Amino acid sequence: MMRLGLQVPNFTWSDDQCQLGDTFATIVQRAERAGLYSLWVMDHFFQLPVFGPVEHEMLEGYSTLTFAAGHTNRIKLGMLVAGVTYRYPGLLVKTATTLDVLSHGRAYFGIGAAWNEEEHQGLGVPFPSIAERFECLEETLQIAHQMWEGSEKPYQGKHYQLARPLNVPSSVQKPHPPILIGGTGERKTLRLVAQYGDAWNVSLRQVSRDELRRKLEVLRDHCQSIGRPYADIEKTTLDTNLRITRDGRDNSLTPAAAIEHFRELANLGIDQAIFNTPNVTDLELFDLLATEIIPVVEQIEATSR
Repeated sequence: MMRLGLQVPNFTWSDDQCQLGDTFATIVQRAERAGLYSLWVMDHFFQLPVFGPVEHEMLEGYSTLTFAAGHTNRIKLGMLVAGVTYRYPGLLVKTATTLDVLSHGRAYFGIGAAWNEEEHQGLGVPFPSIAERFECLEETLQIAHQMWEGSEKPYQGKHYQLARPLNVPSSVQKPHPPILIGGTGERKTLRLVAQYGDAWNVSLRQVSRDELRRKLEVLRDHCQSIGRPYADIEKTTLDTNLRITRDGRDNSLTPAAAIEHFRELANLGIDQAIFNTPNVTDLELFDLLATEIIPVVEQIEATSR
C-alpha cells in the first residue's frame, strides 16, 4: 500500500507570531483527518533559502513534534532528518524515545549526517569534516540500537563514550521506532541504511528518476551483501513545493496528476511519498487529499521490490 506523508518546513504564515502555534495545530489536525500517514518537520534552526529568507521563523524539531503529538492521535511523527551533530547521541535517543512514549508509539527516528554549516557556525555548534560526521552517524546508530535493546553496558567509540546508556522508559514501538536515514550517498549512506536502518529517504530535488532507480539497486546490493531482506527497508521520497489544487491552476497538480505522480514513484519501488507544499494552510488541499487522492493512492502497491 502506497502511503503519503506531509512535511511542514515553513512556519511563516502571519505577522502575528502568537498565531503560529494555533495555525500549526490546525495543519496537523487537518493532516490526520485527511488520512495522511505521517507528519514531518526539518531539523534546522535557520530557514533554508528554498523556503524563504534565513531570518524567517524556524522551530526546534523535537519540541514541534511533541506539540503535534498533543494535537493528534494516529498520524506518525518524525524529523526529516535530525542532524547527527546537533545533539549528543544518548540524549538524542532519549528524546526520540520520549516522543514515542508520549505519542503512544508514533515516532520515526529520522537521522542523517548534517550539512548546514551556516547554522552550525551561527549557533556555535562544531561542524567536523564530512568523514567525521559519517563516523559519528554510524556510532549514533550503534548507540540507538543498543539503547533500544535495553543494554546498559558501556559504549566505547572513537567519538562517543557512554558509561551507562540507560533508557527508561523504553520505546512503545518494538523493537524500536523505525530508523529512517536520509541522504543520497551510495557508498556510505546506503550501506548504513542496509546495516542499521528501517527506512531510507531521498529528496527528489537531488536525484532524477534514473538516479533514483540506480540508488535503489545499490541499496538492494548492500542488503544482499549483509543478508538483509531488501523488502525490510521502507523506501521514501521527499517532494519539495508540490502544490495540488482542484483545477491545476498556476502550474499546480490536479488530483489526477498528483495520483499519477505518486503511482510513478510506486512503480519505482517507493513505499511512502512525503511532500511539502506552499498551500499547506489551504483547506482545499486537505479536502482533495481526503476525498480524491489518498483513497486511490492507498490502493497502489509499490513494485520493483
